[in-house]
Amino acid sequence: MKRPLLRFGVGACLIGSALPAFALQVTDNLQIGAAIRARVDYDPDRDIQKFNFDTFRPYINYNSDTWIASARYRFYGKAYPYQYTEKFGDISFPEYAWVGYKFDENRQVQVGLNQVPFGILPYFSNTVTETLGYTLGLEDLYEVGAKYKQKFGDWDVQAGYYVRPAWQGKGTSKGGVTYSNVPSDADSYVEDGSNNQERNMIALRVAKTVDLGGWKTELGASALTSELQNRDTDDNGRRNALALHMTSSKGSWTTGLLAARQQMSPRNPGNDDLVTLGGYDSSYNVASRGTLLMADLNYDIGGKYLGDWVNAIKLYGNYSTFLKSGNGYEDTQRYIAGASFMVGDHVFIATEWLFGKNDPYVGGSSYTQSLAAGGSDQWENQVLMNIGYYF
Repeated sequence: MKRPLLRFGVGACLIGSALPAFALQVTDNLQIGAAIRARVDYDPDRDIQKFNFDTFRPYINYNSDTWIASARYRFYGKAYPYQYTEKFGDISFPEYAWVGYKFDENRQVQVGLNQVPFGILPYFSNTVTETLGYTLGLEDLYEVGAKYKQKFGDWDVQAGYYVRPAWQGKGTSKGGVTYSNVPSDADSYVEDGSNNQERNMIALRVAKTVDLGGWKTELGASALTSELQNRDTDDNGRRNALALHMTSSKGSWTTGLLAARQQMSPRNPGNDDLVTLGGYDSSYNVASRGTLLMADLNYDIGGKYLGDWVNAIKLYGNYSTFLKSGNGYEDTQRYIAGASFMVGDHVFIATEWLFGKNDPYVGGSSYTQSLAAGGSDQWENQVLMNIGYYF
């Protein structure tokens, strides 16, 4: 069975804060750029030692006094973990593509494939490999619809209506060739898989920035609800999720906390205790009800080293767990310890040691069932390195 892509969230808060702002300035308003990345995978328990070319990710941004737009696409293939494809580019899909209008500097609307406003934005953590929130379809979630954003004083309010998830890209999965993990048609290797499609999502996020003892802190609440259209029974269920979050920074330290409750009530022909999600050319089962808890800690080391070549050094750790409701399902846990730095202005390197229990992305636990009934129910670990050139 093919292994999933243990994804690197290139553009995550960690990388975004490390990289300088550079791209090819085509006009005063138009920028284009790209990232070329390699990866190292090391897992001695499964005898995996790989160094491969990983990703090509072009993007385009437009920004004027009134109109804004942004799009990013991803290409994969041939190299591990896509060794089952013949050539690079056999797996490809959009990350986002939207057009917006700015009423003023505090109010805008975005239409197209844009990020659903939920939880800590743009990512739950300061890691490169994202939290369990991503595998649960709550973090880094992009769907097709319209979003309104407004800031007034210390408040930030975002609301969106989404007709559907992203259209399928190029790949081999029946329903999982997308950037975000979304309810999808299960592939043949997913036992007890389902075929649900998400439609008509409504999302709301409200956050306020305050000062707590010198710490710049954001406190926020989010909610989303959507239809789950089952293609086998022609009946509609629902997905509901609520989240509370806090992020805080002072000096070199950044912290984050998040608690989210997800309840899906599918109308499957068989087991309603799980829903199949898909993304990155694969699919897997998730327990339909559970609570996500996440804690994040990040420390920036200032200065430049080795003749000013090495800079933007960061140390970080993240813990997330998915506590499943009922069914006797085994809970899932993930811990990430990492470090990253820049070499010059264009090369970003991050190394992460991942520990997981019933985690589909870590070690030899069951990919298709770890977030549902569970996997090996023991701690697994592996090391991943991202080496990226950004221009």
